[in-house]
Amino acid sequence: MKKWLMLVLTVSLFMMLVACSDDDTSGDNTSDGGNDSETTETENDEGEAASGEAIELNFWVYGSAGYDVLVDEYMDENPNVTININEGEMEDVHNNLFTSISAGSGAPDISMIEISNVAKFMEANDQFYNLNDYGAADIKDKYLDWKWQQAESVDGSFQLGLPTDIGPTTMFYRTDVMEEAGLPTDPVELAGEIDTWDSYREAAEKIYDETGKPITDSPELMFYAIRDQQEQQYFNEDDELIVEDTVKEAYDFTTQMIEDGYVGQNSLWTPEWGSAMEEGSYATLIGAPAWMIANVKGNAPDSGGDWSLTTIPEGAGNWGGSFLTIPAESEHPQEAYDFIEWLVSPENQLKSFHNNGLFPSAPEVYEDEEFLATTDEYFSGAETARIFAEAAETVQPVYMGVNYSIVNDEIVTALTNVAVEGADPQEEWDAAISRIESQLERQ
Repeated sequence: MKKWLMLVLTVSLFMMLVACSDDDTSGDNTSDGGNDSETTETENDEGEAASGEAIELNFWVYGSAGYDVLVDEYMDENPNVTININEGEMEDVHNNLFTSISAGSGAPDISMIEISNVAKFMEANDQFYNLNDYGAADIKDKYLDWKWQQAESVDGSFQLGLPTDIGPTTMFYRTDVMEEAGLPTDPVELAGEIDTWDSYREAAEKIYDETGKPITDSPELMFYAIRDQQEQQYFNEDDELIVEDTVKEAYDFTTQMIEDGYVGQNSLWTPEWGSAMEEGSYATLIGAPAWMIANVKGNAPDSGGDWSLTTIPEGAGNWGGSFLTIPAESEHPQEAYDFIEWLVSPENQLKSFHNNGLFPSAPEVYEDEEFLATTDEYFSGAETARIFAEAAETVQPVYMGVNYSIVNDEIVTALTNVAVEGADPQEEWDAAISRIESQLERQ
């Protein structure tokens, strides 16, 4: 009998608890707080529900990207998201990022990576989120194929970053020097006159004879202009050194032009290089990408109307451009991805073009009438956007390799020695290859 009474009491107590629980649940459905609030907090922590949870993202950038304006716009539209921009020199950002991901601490939520460094970070792709997992593959068709492929694994399964700007190459030129030499100053006419490297050399001879000036002032730019047109440059996709078969011809053309007096001695980014833009001491800034516009205007503020631009002989290459990546340390990969997808959308790439001259990698922008109508009075009213857009659509993808900078630095050293010291071109090439091979053996 006692056992029976205990069973009855237990069942009764259980039924009372169930009833109380039902009452509490009903109350929560008609009031603020309660279990609904707790559930929302849990879902927010897991990133599974839209909420007003405060999110803070650290964003490493370099150069003159001008993303601060767009970041403010995004934060106005998403008041729960705070984005802290940390600006630095390009080399410092890459070095700090590599150190951080190697140590497993200190990396930001989002980082820019320049194209020449992509291969190095792709080797450490386990330290980054695969953006395909967040929807990158769905927006692939919005961007130039060759640009997208620069940050994509060979099999297409891993996407390291979303594309930002690009650097399709053209030919900037001094209209006053061209006129003095008896060459056309109109962009279309000059492009017809100088459409091959042979005709470029003929123009160089004419300019030198008539004005005493070189056709271009930088051995590096002369070499880069031809190098960047090649489908293969320093390495193949097996990371084998292939310079003899790919860029030796560009080196030989450049050094012959140097020896003939058609190429000056100024190194890139030096005060002398900048001053020459203002002085008009040469005819063309060959192989110049879209972002070079800001450099010319900054170095030659009083030369507006003396500069113009047109297509480069034998087709465009690409110099520069970046990607936005999400290191694996980020605790908010979805929010970081949502932001960078928004930032590099065609609409916002158009804003970045107008705000800071970042040339879009989204060809949809090239169809925009306002974009195509863009001219620049500094560059004699040239249709800058159209010229760069046409160049961008002819670029071929190039595999750069992890050790790209090693090879490039040594070749530039050889070119400089030929230009400044009058060194023998072949001896300098052989010495550069020897230094390159020695360094690659230590990698």
